[in-house]
Amino acid sequence: MQVDFYQLGGRPVEQVLPAIAQRLIDSAARLLVVTADEAQQNRIDAALWTARPESFLPHARAGMDDDAAQPILISGAVDAANAARNVALADGAWRDEALGFDRVFHFFDTESVDAARAAWRGLNGRDGVERRYWVQDEAGKWSRMA
Repeated sequence: MQVDFYQLGGRPVEQVLPAIAQRLIDSAARLLVVTADEAQQNRIDAALWTARPESFLPHARAGMDDDAAQPILISGAVDAANAARNVALADGAWRDEALGFDRVFHFFDTESVDAARAAWRGLNGRDGVERRYWVQDEAGKWSRMA
């Protein structure tokens, strides 16, 4: 499995997540977006509606519609009711339940960098886990650091 750590810099997760979600949707993959922050769930929901001028990214909030039918499901828990094999941890909090997915996108900002580093160290040497660390500059460009 692959775990990508994304240290946010110039843009919040609501602005970067739609591009990753679009690539997954284009490859017929599903995504579970996890954040315990309800206000952040609302911002991500809105961003997925407006990310592309010509259309929206198909999604729903957990428990609001037919969860199993949703290509992108926004939830407060690591529960892939949509059968997603990809999970985005959007609120900066690492959750070990994410290790049951094929790919994890762990987003964090400067306030949660210490916790992210602890999660990075905790995954070191774990069988079958490939880690990558990305840093975003002020312009929004990503650079792979590890």
